[in-house]
This record gives sequence, C-alpha cells and structure tokens, in this order.
Amino acid sequence: MSASDTNGSAKSLASNGGIGIANLPNQLHKIVTKKGTDFTLMVVGESGTGKTTFINTLLTTELIEPLDDASRRKKQLDKTVDINIHKAELEEKMFNVKLNVVDTPGFGDYVDNNDCWLPVVDFIENQYEQYLRQEQQPVRKGVVDMRVHACLYFIRPNGHTLKPLDVRAMKAIGARVNLIPIIAKADTLSPAALRQFKKRVMDVIDAQSIRIYQPPVESDDEHSTRRNKDIISAVPFAIIGSDREVKTEDGRHVKGRLYPWGVAEVENDEHCDFKKLRSLLIRTHMLDLISTTEEVHYDKYRTTQMKSRKFGEPKLKKPDNKKFRDEEEALRARFTEKVKLEENRFRQWEQRLIAERDRLNKDLEQEHNLVKQLESEIEAIANSGSPNGKFFRK
Repeated sequence: MSASDTNGSAKSLASNGGIGIANLPNQLHKIVTKKGTDFTLMVVGESGTGKTTFINTLLTTELIEPLDDASRRKKQLDKTVDINIHKAELEEKMFNVKLNVVDTPGFGDYVDNNDCWLPVVDFIENQYEQYLRQEQQPVRKGVVDMRVHACLYFIRPNGHTLKPLDVRAMKAIGARVNLIPIIAKADTLSPAALRQFKKRVMDVIDAQSIRIYQPPVESDDEHSTRRNKDIISAVPFAIIGSDREVKTEDGRHVKGRLYPWGVAEVENDEHCDFKKLRSLLIRTHMLDLISTTEEVHYDKYRTTQMKSRKFGEPKLKKPDNKKFRDEEEALRARFTEKVKLEENRFRQWEQRLIAERDRLNKDLEQEHNLVKQLESEIEAIANSGSPNGKFFRK
C-alpha cells in the first residue's frame, strides 16, 4: 500500500476500525501524568503589597512565612534586593506539579531604587543560561528547569497611575518573561476608583509599549472563548489577599477581610479578580504559560546567545549590576582607607627611623672627634715627656 501516488498527492488511509492514531492523546496523557511538570512563579513588588498573603491564599497553604515588623525593618536596612526560592510539590488527581515560587524582598523599598530590578532580570536570564548549558551537555538526563514561566508584578493601589519605577521595571521584566500586572489590596479603593485606576494603568502600559502576557482568546468551544475574553478584560487583575475565614451577614464562612461595612470576599468576582487570576495561572492557561516561555522568551534568549558566542563558551558577566557595583565601591573605599592608614603609619615609622639614624650618626661623629682629640693629646704628651724624643718616636 502506498501513502502517496505518483504525483506526490497524499492519500487518506482508512479502515473499518482505524489504525489507532486517535489513541495518541491518551498515550500523551499517560506520559504527562507520569512525568508531571515544573512551574516557576515569580512575585515582584514593594513590601506591604500582599505578595506573601496572595501566594499562601492561592495555594491554600502557608508556603511562605510572613515577616514580622522587626524582620521587615532589618531587611530594609540592608538596601539590597534578595532572591528567595520556595519549593513545593502539588498533587491533584495523580498529577504532580513541582512548583517554585520566587520571592524578591527588598524590591522598591528604598529612597534610591535605581536599577533595583536588575537582580530580578539577572535571575531570569541566569535560569535561561543554566538551561541552555544543560542542553549543550552530552548527557541531558535529569535536567533541572527553573525557568520563570510567569511573573506577577504587584502595583501599589495609589489611585493615580504607574510610578516611574513600575514603568522601567515592567519594561525590563516584560521583555524576558510572561508579565502579569496585579493591583494589590483592591479593597482599599472604591469600585469606581478601581475601574478608573485600571484604565489609567492600561493606558500607561499601552503608551510605554510594556509587554504583558496576552492569553489566547479563540477556542474550539464558545464557552472557553467567552471565559478567555472575561479573563483578558480583567487585566490588570485587582486582588484581595486573605488566608483567614470570616463570617458574612448571611452566615457563610468565606476567606476575606472583615470591615465595619461588611466583608470583602477573596473568591467573589464582584469584589476582586482573584478567581480569574487563579484560573489563568492554574486551571486554564498554565500550559500556555509554559509553552510561551519555551517557544518565545527562552528561544529568543537562546538565539541571541548562539549568535553572539561560540558553542560551549561561557556567558560574559555583566559589570553593571547595581548590587555588585555598590559592594565593589564599598570594598574599594575600605581598601583605600586602609592603604592611607598604612601609608601614614609607614611615614611616621620612617620619620622616626630617620631621626634615630641622624641621632646615631651625630653621636658617632662626636665619639670619633673625641677619639681624635684623645689621640692628639696622647701624642702631645708622648713628645713632651720623653728624654729622647727621637728614640721614642723611633
């Protein structure tokens, strides 16, 4: 049987019972279920925007321990942006997900926040670099994939618009990873103010050409298409974070925040976009986030690196990392200060040594003159006291 005729046109192979091609999705499902997947989620934003609470609410467990006020103030004195990785393994219906949550304490917490996003960008690119190096190895069994699949950027609800720090940071991060903007603590704004704030944020994102994650809209069924359009219309997502259950006026126990005027519910679409964001991250678009990272962001990084360096050649380190530059300047200042102290100490020691040498030379000269004088006196005495000076001299 031939699959094509002499003209090269494909023929349709069919039989009464089929040959089993339709069973491939079932095979793929078994392989994926057995293997599981890796998913890395990064949270970026100023302290106090509810990043830790949101992650714990999203996963319904305390993955990240909240910092107390003393620890938070101590961290702010460091004036550095840290990268903390929290790992967990989730299982649901025999399917495993190795989850990595990357937290960035210290971001935007200081008076001088210039280049505070560089540690975040460096971490994202370093994960691409490590995966690229693993791909180039002869044996690629047990590859560790820590590539960031989604970055949640928390925007402080100031009621105006994005700050210059937000614009510059979102531009740099959005060019390298799937960026999802989030308005934190949406319960601090009225519904009208929240709608206006969302519009202003999106206007700035469009005007500044900030690249954010755009999930696919069209789907095979109409229900999925409407759901996707509903999710996209909620960007930037306004969320309320709370891992505590409160009682509503009608007697329901829900996660939310209790106020004198009522309860702000976390999982109520009329109050915030938490359910839509959770659906985007986990239920409906996790695979698209993973494939977009692989096919768009990582492929772009890989292509750039392959064009700019030889196979197996290490990546050149960037010298413009603000954290490292500040540390280098501090070390250089400390080294210069120590050198000056040692130079001053050496000069004082040299002056004392020269003064001691001059004193010893002076004493030696005095002793030499005294010896000369004594020799002269002895010679004079010898010449005057001898009865036969000539014989004595002889």
